[in-house]
Amino acid sequence: MRRVSRPDVPGRGTAANPPNRYEPLHVELDPDPDLDEDRAPGEPPTLFYRDASRTILAENDSPDVGFRFSVNPYRGCEHGCIYCLGPKTPVLYADMTWRPIGETRVGDVLVAFDEFPLPGRTRKLRRAVVEAMWWSKKRTLRLATERSEVITTAGHRWLQARDFRWSRTEQLGHGHRLRHLPVVADEKIDDDYRVGYIAGLSLGDGTFRYEPGWRSNRLGFPTAYWRVALIDDEPLTRLVEHLLCFGVEAATRPFFAGAPNRKPLWKVEVRSLGRLAIIHALVNTERDTRGYRRGFLAGFFDAEGYSGDSRRISQVDISVLDRVQRYATSLGFEFRLELRPGKASTLRLVGRLSDRIRFFAVCRPAIARKLHATLDREMNLDPDPVRAIEPGPTTDVVDIQTSTGTFFAAGLATHNCYARPTHEYLGFSAGLDFERRIMVKADAPTLLRTALSSPKWEPQVVALSGNTDCYQPAERRLRLTRGCLEVFAEFRNPVSAITKSALVARDADLFAELARDGAAHVLFSVTSLDPDLARRMEPRAARPDRRLDALATVARAGVPVGVMIGPVVPGLNDSEIPRILEAAARAGAQSASWVLLRLPKPVDELFAQWLTEHYPERRDRVLARIRDTRAGRISDSTFGRRHRGQGEYAEQIAALFEVAARKHGLDRHLPPLDATAFRRPPRTGDQIRLF
Repeated sequence: MRRVSRPDVPGRGTAANPPNRYEPLHVELDPDPDLDEDRAPGEPPTLFYRDASRTILAENDSPDVGFRFSVNPYRGCEHGCIYCLGPKTPVLYADMTWRPIGETRVGDVLVAFDEFPLPGRTRKLRRAVVEAMWWSKKRTLRLATERSEVITTAGHRWLQARDFRWSRTEQLGHGHRLRHLPVVADEKIDDDYRVGYIAGLSLGDGTFRYEPGWRSNRLGFPTAYWRVALIDDEPLTRLVEHLLCFGVEAATRPFFAGAPNRKPLWKVEVRSLGRLAIIHALVNTERDTRGYRRGFLAGFFDAEGYSGDSRRISQVDISVLDRVQRYATSLGFEFRLELRPGKASTLRLVGRLSDRIRFFAVCRPAIARKLHATLDREMNLDPDPVRAIEPGPTTDVVDIQTSTGTFFAAGLATHNCYARPTHEYLGFSAGLDFERRIMVKADAPTLLRTALSSPKWEPQVVALSGNTDCYQPAERRLRLTRGCLEVFAEFRNPVSAITKSALVARDADLFAELARDGAAHVLFSVTSLDPDLARRMEPRAARPDRRLDALATVARAGVPVGVMIGPVVPGLNDSEIPRILEAAARAGAQSASWVLLRLPKPVDELFAQWLTEHYPERRDRVLARIRDTRAGRISDSTFGRRHRGQGEYAEQIAALFEVAARKHGLDRHLPPLDATAFRRPPRTGDQIRLF
């Protein structure tokens, strides 16, 4: 019987396919005809390529993730998995401000550094363009250093300070030192800042001819005006915006056309007596606030500052420099006064590269060329010791790909996530190619048997997989994961697996064989029991009934299994919690957990569009309920609240889950895995030992 394709065939995890930066791979295995049956018209097929590397166990030395080794029969994944950072993680932009990585967009410019230094050289700071961005939901780790904290994943890479090598989170431990750049919290631009900026810019490079009480020059009063003229237009554009906040309309206009040895000048000029009175009050009223001092320093630096090998500010009037120095000290900066009698004296910022970047981040001057003078200089940063690496929740994470392969995350020197970007080293794109061009380690079982047979192998938990899903669709035909499980069962080495795929039920016999020695458990993710809702939310995952059937099959085989409800969408699937837990318990689950939907940028807009398309009559109610769990906002990335929410409605969801989990006996943890039954089977030709 000919199979008819459904009109709503599953899509891909991402449609983006950024260009590859390396040489393409030319030898391909073959398409998978079994998987192509469900392919939408015009959708590219999945292609498979042979992975000829001779290693099978990926290693880490972190004691916090529950395992040291993982097996990856596949590289690339049709499920589109990614290993990344929490979306609230601050990253350093080229304007020297720190903003959440979840708000990053393709084309944004960040501060980064050399992935690897040139021979005989040290790494330097560089500009990096964001080339791609992906979202996913993953198990996380909390990486805490002496001066920073970040939610990340086991595979994310960081730059160690001692030997300057790249290390994954799972390879780090207490005392390891990472390269660190102090993060400056984003401070708002308020009216105090605006007044300070206007005053600083005017005092540094303005001309003001006006006194209160002056009237029209036609009545015999001097001609009154206020003008600021600069070669850079960024401060003037900001000045116009700030003045408008106080009811003063102005515009940027040409002032000097330029000459062979002089650059053109632009100006902002005001001649209205009413507006001059307002400006006079703004410029001559000193405010004792942090915002005012930040704005004043930014404006004065835009007018009189120099950014090169050092950061310095020059002015003839010593009293003005004293004021600048006083403001800077109150903000934690040290400026040293260098007197030059009869000439402009100088204030020079004392400190290292990190102090210069921190000055820009705190004060926010506007001139881009002065900010970018910090780049292309040696990355002379302080080491930051690791204090803890702790398990975190399964939650939304984000990955970006930059032109340098690097950026700063939570102040720590870090690298693009390894899963998608390393696909480029194979000649593929990190986008759609990651999902449809799969590297296959056809001899994975053989390599695994060799590794476990080695006298150097110490029996311990191995995860399936550490990189991509070992039960992605290709496993139906290639059976590499099953081959690896046969080896694990032969050696009785403990294994842990988590999946959305029903294919895991095929291997229930092998998991059961391991479970008899306490050496296996399996976790299932279930979002909804409604097949229509589940298909719309997770188009490339197994149907709910198939997942529960697989869970039951594995549980009946004697394997400890758990269920995770995620994401819980208020007003959409939260009412299903009792039914999901009841069904999971009836199927044989022993443990349960849940995760609340999070909608950081740009997922909020995509989700709203998804609701409009699929559930228009429920859209407003669902979004309102989400805000009820996020203190009136659409998203909250705060650690400790991001996966549970807050407020009365979030408490109701938590209470509903707790009661249902207790009722069905799912309020417990799965038993720990045991490696004491490990054995090395005798091989053909081995000599029998008598003693």
